[in-house]
Amino acid sequence: MGTGSVVAVCASGRDVVLDGIGPSAIDKRPLTGRAEVGELGLAADHQRNRKHHGGVDQAVYAYAEPEARRWSAELGRELPYGWFGENLRIDGIDVSGALVGERWRVGDDGLLLEVTIPRVPCRTFAVWAGEPQWVKRFFRRADFGAYLRVLHPGTVAAGDWVEVVQRPDHGVTARHLLLGTDPDALRSLLSDDDLPVKVRREATRILAKATPADDAAGQGAAHNS
Repeated sequence: MGTGSVVAVCASGRDVVLDGIGPSAIDKRPLTGRAEVGELGLAADHQRNRKHHGGVDQAVYAYAEPEARRWSAELGRELPYGWFGENLRIDGIDVSGALVGERWRVGDDGLLLEVTIPRVPCRTFAVWAGEPQWVKRFFRRADFGAYLRVLHPGTVAAGDWVEVVQRPDHGVTARHLLLGTDPDALRSLLSDDDLPVKVRREATRILAKATPADDAAGQGAAHNS
């Protein structure tokens, strides 16, 4: 179904203080050796704002190496591993184009991850980046990366392979979950009774925005949660 590799494993052991924001855990740094990954993510990592980051549905954040390289070329500066706030820098897999519910087996220590929701660019990310109109530019590019939940704990290290072992058939990618470009696909996704809480919340919210009010009333599918 597809294979890739882990280029870097990153975590934040301390907060960075951003102007106008305060303490943030966005400053991830590469780890050496194998890192333990449990239900709430990397044991060595922490999330400062647990309302928008962390938890079982956002335990691990992955970003693709080709997307990082494109940004590096556009911005004219090096973007080191962890700069996007990612826990895993991945090569060989289209992270933003991964299907919601897609499952990845990582390395040979049992780690199994499932794609949940995309990263939504925020003010903290904008201040960290220090680039003009950063949120709009990041959203326009739509290389959001993806959060993952941990279905089976294990360990991970740079150099581990990543194998896509299962893909659902609803057609909604992490990128499209935020953009809302296919309402029918979102409805198909929402028909799954076992969706993670944050996936259902985001899909419902985006469907409500993407569907005209009169159609939403007829479908009964779009509602606020």
